[in-house]
Amino acid sequence: MSFRSVAAFAAFSLLSACGTGPDTQLGQNGATASVFGYAVADEPQAALVARQVLNEGGNAADAAAAAGFALSVTLPSRAGLGGGGACIVKMPPQAPVAILFPPGAPASSSGARPAAIPTMARGLLALQARYGVLPAASVIAPAERLAGDASVSPALESDLQVVGSALLDDPSAAAIFAPNGSLLPTGGNLVQPDLAATLEVLRTQDVQGFYAGGFAQQFVAGADAAGGGLSTADLDDATPKFVTPVLGSEDHFDTAMLPTSPADGQALPASAGFAVLDKNGGVVACTVTMNNLFGTGRIATGTGVLLAASPRTGPTPQLAAGIAYQPGSMKFRAAATGTGEAGAADAARTALADALAQSQAQAQALVPAPGRANVISCPGGDGACSAQADPRGQGLAVGGP
Repeated sequence: MSFRSVAAFAAFSLLSACGTGPDTQLGQNGATASVFGYAVADEPQAALVARQVLNEGGNAADAAAAAGFALSVTLPSRAGLGGGGACIVKMPPQAPVAILFPPGAPASSSGARPAAIPTMARGLLALQARYGVLPAASVIAPAERLAGDASVSPALESDLQVVGSALLDDPSAAAIFAPNGSLLPTGGNLVQPDLAATLEVLRTQDVQGFYAGGFAQQFVAGADAAGGGLSTADLDDATPKFVTPVLGSEDHFDTAMLPTSPADGQALPASAGFAVLDKNGGVVACTVTMNNLFGTGRIATGTGVLLAASPRTGPTPQLAAGIAYQPGSMKFRAAATGTGEAGAADAARTALADALAQSQAQAQALVPAPGRANVISCPGGDGACSAQADPRGQGLAVGGP
């Protein structure tokens, strides 16, 4: 058996070992009793990474950061180190906080295919540094392993079919997504050695290993070769912001939402959502984007990092997520992430409201297209929770008491 076959077998074994079970289907709840918490994501391998981190003693911040890094490997069409996002965090007994790290606008609009300032790594590591309990390296290592050889999920295959041959105009992208001349199918080996090396830099040198020094210069040079038009000064500006979320109430519960702008009829960029609840009631819900499906469609040469599209070249995505908690005690009740371009914000709000009115996480039935929602809900208090990925999507929810 070849190394690649062994790695592929190991990846599928990870899916089984992490408790998806024979009856679990994409878009459905895969809860098992061995998990200390719940995780849901728009791509299954990312949800399973979050579950693994929870089982290894991590909290919601650790697991969410790990899921975000995993998504940058397994769903680079919507998440990537070249992109960014936003999260809402509620760690007991603290008030909710939003962390904003959308793909940034560079100082210049130069370049044949202008790229965004990459903010994903800095945002996820800022989240983990402030709220996590594990070493930072432990939330990056699972993504690094996946970059060595992951499996193409139905979610990624669907996005590849939308973009088609346009993505393959870049030789670096073609070598990853169509190594034999045809786009990879579901179950195919997604091998990204340059991205694995970049994640190793992050794991061993922390955030400054990416944003300063020799690697930063290599990244900027690679982005320039791909038409991105970035500078090392742009990387210095990739700073996440901790802000107060939009506070409100719903069905006698307090709510906190990520700030979003109303949709104005434009076709908005695609995004991906994930959420994690730990055994202590800590919760993180995030939405990430590349500001376009597969961003610019170009990889920063030698780094494996797919470049997000500059926000100067298109509309701003709706990065939508929210949580609900009991007044006074501030005890967690529900969390929802919203995707689906212009329907993202409505999806998150509708799903959260419906979760508060239901006995389990089944809010997606009321979320209108094109919106999609993932939900974690605890209507009965501790130990009486459920989670569900949107049944119209191709994600996964796993968890249990």
